[in-house]
Amino acid sequence: MAKSSNMEILKEGIWSNNPILFQVLGICSALAVTTQLKAATVMAISLTVVITLSNMIISAMRKVIPSSIRMIVELVVISTLVIVIDQVLQAFVYETSKALSVFVGLIITNCIVMGRAEAFALANPVIPSMFDGIANGLGYGVILILVAGARELLGAGKLLGFQVIPEAFYNMGYSDMGLMVLAPGAFFLIGLIFWGQREIVAHQGGK
Repeated sequence: MAKSSNMEILKEGIWSNNPILFQVLGICSALAVTTQLKAATVMAISLTVVITLSNMIISAMRKVIPSSIRMIVELVVISTLVIVIDQVLQAFVYETSKALSVFVGLIITNCIVMGRAEAFALANPVIPSMFDGIANGLGYGVILILVAGARELLGAGKLLGFQVIPEAFYNMGYSDMGLMVLAPGAFFLIGLIFWGQREIVAHQGGK
C-alpha cells in the first residue's frame, strides 16, 4: 500500500498536478533560465535537491516546530540548502553558475519549495514527503528541459552549446526564430505543453 501511495505521489507531482502546468508556480524561473538547455538542467537538478531535502527536514521536525514561526523555520532550512547548492555549483560548474546568476539564490523564495513544505511536509511523514519533493522537482524539471531544449534549438540552432542545425540550412535561407530567445516564446511553449497534456488526459478519460 505504501509503495502504491508513493507512486501516486510521484505521478501527481510529475503529471496530474505538475507545479508549472497546474499550480502555475515557478513561472519566473521557467522563463528566465530556459534559453539554454544546460542552464535549465542545472537549475532543475538544484531545485529538485533543495525541495526534496527541505521536505524531508521539515517533515522530520514537523512535531516540534511551533506553528507561529513555522514559515521562518522553513525559510532557514531552505536558504541553508540553497547556499550549499550555490557553493557546490560555483565550485564545480562555475560558468553555468554564473549564467544562472541570481536565479539559484531565488530558489529560497520559489513558491514550489515553500508550497510543498507548507502543504505536504508539515502534515506527512518523511518518506512520503521525500517522494513529494522528488515528484514536484521532476515535474518542474521536465518542463524546464522541454522548454529550454526547444528554445535553444529553434532560437540558436544549438543543443547544449553544440550546433545541431547544419550550416547548409542557413545557406538555403533558414533563420533562427528570434521569438524563442524572448520570454513570450517560453510562454508559448509552456502553453503548447499544457494543451498537449490536457489532450492526453482527455483521451485517457481524465486519468
